[in-house]
Amino acid sequence: MKKYKRTLVTSALPYANGPLHVGHVAGAYLPADIYVRYCRLKKREVVYICGSDENGVPIMLRARAEGVGPQKIVDRYHTMIKDSFEKLGVIFDYYGRTSSKVHRETSREFFRELDAKKQFITKSDEQLYDPEAQLFLADRFVFGECPNCGYDHAYGDQCEKCGSSLSPDDLINPKSSITNATPIKKKTTHWYLPLKKIQPKLETWINSHQDWRPNVLGQVKSWLDAGLHDRAVTRDLPWGVSVPEEIAGKAEVDASGKVLYVWFDAPIGYISATKEWSQQQGDPERWKKYWQDEDTRLIHFIGKDNIVFHCLIFPAMLMQHGDYVLPENVPANEFLNLEGQKLSTSRNYAVWLHEYLEKFDPDSLRYALASNMPETKDADFSWAEFQARHNNELADILGNFVNRTFTFIHKYFDGKLPAIGQLDALDEELINRISQSADKIGAAIDAFQFKEATRLFMDLARFANKYFNDKAPWKSRKEDITACATALHLCAKMTYALGILMQPILPFTARKIQQLLKIDENSMQDWDNASTFFLQPGHQFNQPEIIFAKIEDEKIQAEIDRLNAATSADDPEIEDAPEAPIAIDDFAKVNLRIADVVAAEPMKGAKKLLKLQVQIGNEKRQVIAGIAHHYEAEELVGKQVVVVANLKPAKLRGEMSEGMILAAVDNDGNLSLVSPEKAMPTGTTVR
Repeated sequence: MKKYKRTLVTSALPYANGPLHVGHVAGAYLPADIYVRYCRLKKREVVYICGSDENGVPIMLRARAEGVGPQKIVDRYHTMIKDSFEKLGVIFDYYGRTSSKVHRETSREFFRELDAKKQFITKSDEQLYDPEAQLFLADRFVFGECPNCGYDHAYGDQCEKCGSSLSPDDLINPKSSITNATPIKKKTTHWYLPLKKIQPKLETWINSHQDWRPNVLGQVKSWLDAGLHDRAVTRDLPWGVSVPEEIAGKAEVDASGKVLYVWFDAPIGYISATKEWSQQQGDPERWKKYWQDEDTRLIHFIGKDNIVFHCLIFPAMLMQHGDYVLPENVPANEFLNLEGQKLSTSRNYAVWLHEYLEKFDPDSLRYALASNMPETKDADFSWAEFQARHNNELADILGNFVNRTFTFIHKYFDGKLPAIGQLDALDEELINRISQSADKIGAAIDAFQFKEATRLFMDLARFANKYFNDKAPWKSRKEDITACATALHLCAKMTYALGILMQPILPFTARKIQQLLKIDENSMQDWDNASTFFLQPGHQFNQPEIIFAKIEDEKIQAEIDRLNAATSADDPEIEDAPEAPIAIDDFAKVNLRIADVVAAEPMKGAKKLLKLQVQIGNEKRQVIAGIAHHYEAEELVGKQVVVVANLKPAKLRGEMSEGMILAAVDNDGNLSLVSPEKAMPTGTTVR
């Protein structure tokens, strides 16, 4: 593997349209912060960049809902988000904002360069338009039924239930998110990035990164297998980075109301924020080392919903520009659920970060999330598990060991480090464990295996507790004071090592350890020195204090009650809740039948839909199915499928659909039709 001189780390820019919740933290920010803190302890050159995304459609939706201007919204939430990060201990080298002058200039210059290199094409077509709001509807301004999974609140760019990429035209029964009006079609012209043309270059690049997480590669492969489509890089919106006027004029396109599409300008925010960091450092050109020098390792930390943009679209932009390094890794996390349900901001079904930090210790959340991080599959946060992690592991294992060690040192040796004597086998094992754990934890972090790193750290604390119990200093002080002194000396050494090794995960607790040891903060800033204990016998320690107080049941129950209240409230996003159990009589109402596909063809004007003719017993029916990105029409003919035969007929894109074909969809959006294991007579009942 290539060795790099420096590392540039980014986290997905959070939308400045609301506060952060634990799902955000677990997805893109805590893993990045753990990694960056570790790199700094390893004395690597690393810069961590992030910032608020202030140009997205969600900002406009929030502003319209509150009856204020977008700037007021982004100013409020930028401050709140930045403050929450600081209190959680997520420390960026620079946290910018995409409403800044530097960002606008950087985005326009990037656009100009691609235009000068003829990397754009322009297309005129009819797009959805809200006649009541008198606005063209950007992707996220439109919602409707997903043609793939039937989810009835899919957005115009992506279905957040099945993960499928969509365009507004793909939605069934689309509605405007602004007024709930049914959109009309209106002609407009936009610039497009020709991803179809760039796909071979992207495939070659992706194939050189087969060490990426399987969930990331799986989603990328599904997009490439389906074939990339040209992607618009401009939108008709009154808020955002405006298209450079001279380019619009040259292209003979009316630029009024046209801005850069948020997924074009948002990742450029990493570049503009790095420029602002360089200016802050007094070296305005320094940013180029991190973006234009091949000795830089670029790593994007994101959530699964951003994979396509950071693994395909942004790399395509960087490739076609030509002056920038490409991501070396994109360790995207899956989603974090809450008490077995999807997080829902509209129902207030979330653990909001700023509220959490008013009630609980930041390190308790960092530890709970790191222990259960959704690295390759969705994970679940529960308040009961959070309490158990805090009480049983942080308090009873880590905190208990540290408190007992220094309570005994103060009690038996006046708070001074006792001298070390002859070592026995258990003493040698403790010393070896420290060195081995430092290597193993570091290797896990380097491999972006943060759950494993957290487990290894707590295993070391468990061993420390066992060592203390086995050595029983309360007995040896009477029988062999030298052995007692040796054991407590080594427990202090272990505490010092734990204080270093915990820093990526538990930075606030590490500071308490440093203060307890009564040493300079810089003395605990070298990962490779975790096993080197420099304190001499006679060193005076501070009095120990309880590091982690137990969290009482009442405090946790109050949080559970709040979530239960949110669950029971009426809300249009009720689909986020798990389905209620049904009786067998209810299931019996669904008429499932085996059907033969006798004909299939693409639907005109609908990229995702196929028009199928199916034979169910003696009856022939037409069914519209959103499976065109997963099956070719001709391969379906002769296939047996399972059809909901008593579904109420509906007209889709002017064609009647008289049933629904069953399919399974995984977390990456891969779809497979449900078929009988062996051929069955057409019309056979499925039960």
